[in-house]
Amino acid sequence: MIVIGELINGTRKKVKKAIAEKDAEYIAGLAKKQVAAGADFVDCNPGTVGEQEVSDMVWLVETVQAVTDKPIAFDSPNAEAVRAGIAAYRGGSAGMINSITLESERLNSMLPVVKEADMNVVALALDDAGMPTAAGQREETAKRLIDTLVDAGISAEKIFVDPVIAPVSTQPEVAGHILQAIEAIRDYCPQCHITGGLSNISFGLPNRRLLNRTFLTLAIAAGMDSAVMDPLDKAIMAEVLAAEALTGKDEWCMNYITASREGKLDC
Repeated sequence: MIVIGELINGTRKKVKKAIAEKDAEYIAGLAKKQVAAGADFVDCNPGTVGEQEVSDMVWLVETVQAVTDKPIAFDSPNAEAVRAGIAAYRGGSAGMINSITLESERLNSMLPVVKEADMNVVALALDDAGMPTAAGQREETAKRLIDTLVDAGISAEKIFVDPVIAPVSTQPEVAGHILQAIEAIRDYCPQCHITGGLSNISFGLPNRRLLNRTFLTLAIAAGMDSAVMDPLDKAIMAEVLAAEALTGKDEWCMNYITASREGKLDC
């Protein structure tokens, strides 16, 4: 499982305050904790707008890469903010652009950035029709977006398809739609990765972490191999290891055994 650490996000109150006050110690601490807990990418989302978002993205990138060499996910719908973040990036491993969609305006602004950067990219299965509501919409949009990116010269191995994880509290059948989409996308593009904002599934419901963990297990079984999630949640990190062992994605269960010996399953 490729873990994209979600905690440096300007929509969170403490993070928003830290970005506004340029509290590098707080942001750097979040980055280090996520990496220590197993994050493969550190997501950086300023959560601001316009020119402020551009400068905030640069500050976040510089602050995070000062304390870790893990690759950064540049998370913004603002192409200029993503481009500025990439220009400030000095990491040795390919970062990630989060995200591109088939929405006309966003596709036109972000595709040149994706092509120039030659990085991993989150392909969010949205088009000009808006949020998918019916069964089959997610995979149909995802397939068209995959084709668009591959035709533009983006390697399938660098595409992280996001089937748009939405709250089950507002659409009871949405979990089934997402799992169906994951299976269809995996069949259509075996080389692609499949990711998503995991915590979206539980929005508005009690005991959200239980729902997140349960859904992640189902998603891994369906073919998901990445998630934007909280790596500091020890229970969900243990759930990943258990799910991968049970679905044949952990040869001889060695990762699970190693984690047990290191006390990572005690949660």
